[in-house]
Amino acid sequence: MDNLLAPIKSFLGCETPDAWIALASEPANLSALLVDHCNCELKAAQTAMFLIRKYAVDKSSGETLLAWAKPYEEFVYHRDRDLQAFLARGGKKNELAAELKPKTGFAHGEDLIAKMVRLIKEEFHHFEQVLEIMAARGINYQNLSAGRYARGLMAKVRTHEPATLVDKLIVGAFIEARSCERFAKLAPYMDEELNRFYVSLLRSEARHYQDYLSLAEAIAGEDISERVAFFAALEAELILSEDTELRFHSGSPAETGVSCH
Repeated sequence: MDNLLAPIKSFLGCETPDAWIALASEPANLSALLVDHCNCELKAAQTAMFLIRKYAVDKSSGETLLAWAKPYEEFVYHRDRDLQAFLARGGKKNELAAELKPKTGFAHGEDLIAKMVRLIKEEFHHFEQVLEIMAARGINYQNLSAGRYARGLMAKVRTHEPATLVDKLIVGAFIEARSCERFAKLAPYMDEELNRFYVSLLRSEARHYQDYLSLAEAIAGEDISERVAFFAALEAELILSEDTELRFHSGSPAETGVSCH
């Protein structure tokens, strides 16, 4: 595990504060953490899907992607969602109906598609795994408002291409790297089932961060270390500064107390 985490720790600008670990590992906060984790897995898949649709494929392939996401989004956004019916559909729903075709004019289309499709498959699978864990524990799924973490990072994305795409990929790398670091930090404080589950996620999360970063480097076509350092400092500031909500990527708990809702 140390070999896996060493590059992650080097990439991130700080480690998760002990105060966040203490709060997140409290049994009373487990339900809130799992619900947010579940939402994060789906958001990660949706983000990757957006990147493919916007930059790498034609309209027909974009529609194929939307059809892939439909069962997951129907479950999440319908008030009368049926968890057992959703889970009973099994792994078949996590399959692309057709091969995606790169559109012309974007040299990195095939690489972006390959890396992001693999990420989406894994994130959808993780989403279902968290749902199953929640269901077994009597924890109901619910939509949560987005925390300040992702908003804070995306607010600094440049607004001209290809810089926008490069920055979004760098942001993706930091979100995945932080997820990996937090799974590793939390695992020792979790019960046996969640300990095993969080440890099992480390390898894929580490690869996701590497895939995002390698795509950013290739698409930029130049050294991106300055931009990576910029987002490393911003991400560390968001992690170390006080937060009034407990989220999987929230900052240090505020002294006045933290809401879990």
